[in-house]
Amino acid sequence: MISLLWRTVAFAVILLQLHICIQVKSFPALLDRIALLPGQPPVVFQQYSGYVTVDDKRQKSLFYYFAEAEVDPASKPLVLWLNGGPGCSSLGVGAFSENGPFRPSGPFLVNNEYSWNREANMLYLETPIGVGFSYSTDSSSYDPVSDKITARDNLVFLENWFIKFPHYRNRSLFITGESYAGHYVPQLAELMLEFNMKEKLFNLKGIALGNPVLEFATDFNSRAEYFWSHGLISDTTYKIFTSACNYSRFVSEYYRGTVSPICSRVMSQVTKETSRFVDNYDVTLDVCISSVLSQSKVLAPQAIGETIDVCVEDETVNYLNRKDVQMALHARLVGGRRWAVCSNNSILDYKLLDVEIPTITIVGKLIKGGIPVLVYSGDQDSVIPLTGSRTLVDQLAKELGLKTIVPYRVWFAGQQVGGWTQVYGNILSFATIRGASHEAPFSQPERSLVLFKAFLGGQPLPETF
Repeated sequence: MISLLWRTVAFAVILLQLHICIQVKSFPALLDRIALLPGQPPVVFQQYSGYVTVDDKRQKSLFYYFAEAEVDPASKPLVLWLNGGPGCSSLGVGAFSENGPFRPSGPFLVNNEYSWNREANMLYLETPIGVGFSYSTDSSSYDPVSDKITARDNLVFLENWFIKFPHYRNRSLFITGESYAGHYVPQLAELMLEFNMKEKLFNLKGIALGNPVLEFATDFNSRAEYFWSHGLISDTTYKIFTSACNYSRFVSEYYRGTVSPICSRVMSQVTKETSRFVDNYDVTLDVCISSVLSQSKVLAPQAIGETIDVCVEDETVNYLNRKDVQMALHARLVGGRRWAVCSNNSILDYKLLDVEIPTITIVGKLIKGGIPVLVYSGDQDSVIPLTGSRTLVDQLAKELGLKTIVPYRVWFAGQQVGGWTQVYGNILSFATIRGASHEAPFSQPERSLVLFKAFLGGQPLPETF
């Protein structure tokens, strides 16, 4: 009798193991499912995080965090979000400080009322390797990393991610991001179009770029006028900042390690007048004093709900360096390093001169290929000001022969002016987000969500309340 009982139990265990094995083979993403993040409030959507190998030989593994849509994820598009830098984390900045479902608050997470997973299945990727939890066991993989390497790795990531999540293969796919993602996103989208010519895999429906670097000189040199027009520098400094040494020249010299005496003097004067206690990423917002004093830099601002917590970046760093959080995320830190918002030079050696290669031409190529493009700008950002982006979009529209179908006009969100917009040929759009920083979804979450929803639906931004 006992023998029969044990045989029955053993058979049941075998069936259970077989069932689990079949499930994992059919849905390998089950291994990446997040049971519960420490301090997390209850939610109805599924979360996943883990690694996707992009180079078996060098064991290059990119870390992702995936939050399915709050309601009916099967009917919602897939959106890949990339932060810039180069070398900054889409997990820490995008997911936990901007448009993800949670914000860290001490030991807890609080709900983000304006999370973008209200409208889409949101996939956040820490790229390239050396950023956040992404890593390689081959140290030569970090030195140097270029735009081409990053784009290729990101493409392989998506290919392999679809193996984990096969039910998303044919889903409408959008790529969004900000800042240096003005390089990442168009270059990845271009590779996707080339890949689709051989094998139809990516159902790419559009890209959206926030305060993006698209053309080095235009974007960087618009900073001087922005500083002056917002009262951050004097008339005299504005003149030398546009004649003796403009910002693109200074950055170019700095990256080459050969800053000229004149550029050094000009930038010293600009820095003195703007003050390190003003956040260049949002010239109207207060700064996190502890971060300014300890790191000798102004941090990008962050927010929780409608109350802006300028020190939330510190909270994110503390949260993601907790062992219980890393365990829940299935994350690891290779080499004993700490998780950081942006990777430092000792870990990641990026080819910074790639910033000088224009990507606005790739944006034009995507439009010719039928891919809708939205360029949006937080209008309080002096790092990549709206004036440069607006100029580049308008020039591109003229080059492509696109007619204005929505004249420059105001748009609304929450019974207030959300910003201004212009649409060319129903495929290229420009929009500002009023009162927003470089990280627009952080500082103006409601307005950013309205913009995002319209972008996904291919709809014009609201013309009335």
